[in-house]
Amino acid sequence: MRQDYSYSQPSSSSDSLDITSLLEAEAQIYADETDSSNRNAMPVQYPRQPEADDGIPTTCYCGAQPVLGCSYTPKDPYIRYFTCDNADDGDCHIWKWWEVAVMEEMREFQRQLSDLKKTVDESEQKHLNLEKTLSVINEDPCGKYRMEEYMFGPGRALIGKWAGGKIGVGFVILHLPNSLIPFYITYSSAVTKNWSTYDGIMATKPGILTDWPWTPLGNFKYIVIAPWAVHSTYKFVTDDPVDLGYSLVLPFLLFRILHNQVWISLSRYYTTKGKRRILDKGIDFNQVDRETNWDDQILFNGLLFYIGIMLLPQAKQLPWWRTDGVLMAAMLHAGPVEFLYYWLHKALHHHFLYSRYHSHHHSSIVTEPITSVIHPFAEHIAYFILFAIPLLTTLLTKTASIASFSGYVIYIDFMNNMGHCNFELVPKRLFHLFPPLKYLCYTPSFHSLHHTQFRTNYSLFMPLYDYIYGTMDETSDTLYEKSLERGEDRVDVVHLTHLTTPESIYHLRIGLASFASYPFSYRWFMRLLWPFTSLSMLFTLFYASLFVSERNSFGKLNLQSWIIPRYNLQYLLKWRKDAINNMIEKAILEANEKGVKVLSLGLMNQGEELNRNGEVYIHKHPEMKVRVVDGSRLTAAVVINSLPKSTTKIVMTGNLTKVAYTIASALCQRGVEVLTLLPEEYEKLSSFVPKECRDRLILLTSETLASNKVWLMGEGTTREEQEMATKGTLFIPFSQFPLKQLRRDCIYHTPPALIIPKSLVNIHSCENWLPRKAMSATRVAGILHALEGWETHECGTSNILLSDLDQVWEACLSHGFQPLLLPHHFQYP
Repeated sequence: MRQDYSYSQPSSSSDSLDITSLLEAEAQIYADETDSSNRNAMPVQYPRQPEADDGIPTTCYCGAQPVLGCSYTPKDPYIRYFTCDNADDGDCHIWKWWEVAVMEEMREFQRQLSDLKKTVDESEQKHLNLEKTLSVINEDPCGKYRMEEYMFGPGRALIGKWAGGKIGVGFVILHLPNSLIPFYITYSSAVTKNWSTYDGIMATKPGILTDWPWTPLGNFKYIVIAPWAVHSTYKFVTDDPVDLGYSLVLPFLLFRILHNQVWISLSRYYTTKGKRRILDKGIDFNQVDRETNWDDQILFNGLLFYIGIMLLPQAKQLPWWRTDGVLMAAMLHAGPVEFLYYWLHKALHHHFLYSRYHSHHHSSIVTEPITSVIHPFAEHIAYFILFAIPLLTTLLTKTASIASFSGYVIYIDFMNNMGHCNFELVPKRLFHLFPPLKYLCYTPSFHSLHHTQFRTNYSLFMPLYDYIYGTMDETSDTLYEKSLERGEDRVDVVHLTHLTTPESIYHLRIGLASFASYPFSYRWFMRLLWPFTSLSMLFTLFYASLFVSERNSFGKLNLQSWIIPRYNLQYLLKWRKDAINNMIEKAILEANEKGVKVLSLGLMNQGEELNRNGEVYIHKHPEMKVRVVDGSRLTAAVVINSLPKSTTKIVMTGNLTKVAYTIASALCQRGVEVLTLLPEEYEKLSSFVPKECRDRLILLTSETLASNKVWLMGEGTTREEQEMATKGTLFIPFSQFPLKQLRRDCIYHTPPALIIPKSLVNIHSCENWLPRKAMSATRVAGILHALEGWETHECGTSNILLSDLDQVWEACLSHGFQPLLLPHHFQYP
């Protein structure tokens, strides 16, 4: 123990200082330090580190990463604090209450925010003065000067250009939050068209009517239309004659939702494979969350349709079809609607309106079909007024019909979705057969340039006005042709998985976008979708082809996830074993033909009874170049490194697999006792544990049950086995499926998984039941296999050495993957 070297200050009333006692204390200090150095032949040496700042500590004094601990003292129960893993070595280390650190961090953030606001106000004034000066030049009648504005992350750039053939001279003014930086440049026109790497931002100064009126209702927003839906249904049953227009509003709204969902799935499917994709940049969870409310505009339109039919006599008892009304709506759209939209759109790109409204839409650089309707509420009001011109005109002239109304709205939905789908689908043959069509119909690549170049291609659906007013992007035709000619992506790593339950079809990336962005769980609305669920099950029975569900990139590696359209239940049926094995084998051979480096087997595709953990395919096709990985090494390493560091013994139960044998063997070699509940489990594990450490494998008795707080559990764990655990036990699964949570007084960890590094992009959906930005260990194992360039297969029933686990774990951490943390409220005895 350390000695107490503190002493009391001499009283001010003392006549003299007790020098003798001070010298004795100092001598004692030196004696203790000498004794300490003699006891510690190898003292701990750490590199010098800066002192910890206020706020959340990032580095301990020893250079290690601070970790969170939890106090269990009676005075401070269950209060978290920052400490260090090396706190017990006798040296000086960080220690700080978590609450204190967070409060200090918040105070510092408030101070920085206050300073930033002052700086922004000063910069904004300078920016306005510069714009006034440049506006004179911008109105140059010769048309040789052009000023453009580009948004990029923290600020924006004003670019003044004097065009002169292929080379020009201009200046750039960077408007950052704390500075204005002007400088002159020479540029090539080809270069300026590639200035498209800016990062869109949300509305920096939200204007009035930004939020939807029903935003506070959350998922209960549909109640605003419920009274109208009930009333229209009642009128349909009781009225004679029936007003079909009024009765069909609700089915029409449901059709629009289905129409949009079809476009979402179609777009995500094609962009995943890469064929005819326009932009390669991925999307993230922020974009998915921002575009979750895409059905708000359908809800808004439905309310206005109901109200309009109730208030306008001309809207009642509309006929099914009137040719004059359809033609009038088409002409009014091609004329005033397209013209007015062009100038409205240009106005929305003025910095005043852009910062308050339209920047919300441009936050999505890579667009999806639903991006087309992601606007603030005020913008949707303006758009509805604009699109109401043909509708109201046909009503007032008594030429309206159900076909003209529904057809016009569906046309707008169709063109909006097509223009934002990020893959080119308009065939070149159409423009060859009818050349003027290029002025009357835009393409997805045309509008994609508006989201990347910002100041070009303003038109709604007809590029005519961009040609007339000189805002047509000169690379539109080039990008269109390149997108059409683009083939499928080169793939380096494939993760082969399958469907789990019939409802899991909605959780795929090509399914419900918002639902797929959260861990899978059964929701109430799935009961309403049972007809589609049943149809999908029938479809998978007859359509046995696998499909691509997701693409990602990690450095130079292109990654894909392939889905076998089969459910867990089908994998358990013995009579389906051969058919499923054939599908897996076909997928492996297809990957080999495409030049895939590594294929990892996910979920039940690597079952020991099914294909001996993939060994069957290696023996059958020894010449194939693709490496098959079952991920058992990394899975075992993840489970072992998920255990609390002070763990000395664990209980293992459930169906024993290759991963379980590997974990038991590794833990016993590391001095951790492995206890089993059943004699047959003990006998199976004994054959895999080395003889020199087999004494650490113990058959559990009731006397030792209460002291075991960590259980490793596989599939097949029964309710009775979970009930045997004591309160507060930590259950860690070693299988790829989550445990059934039967105990509220125990803690359940996720299946073996890792947090992905930031450089792994285009992650915007959750992998089954895993949290956001987490990836299963088997999937990561395939990526590591390709990154490290390992040339051997990693599958089969062969034993895994302890050194193999260390190797794969070090490789995992070196590439930025991090383990999922244990629940913070777990208390190890």
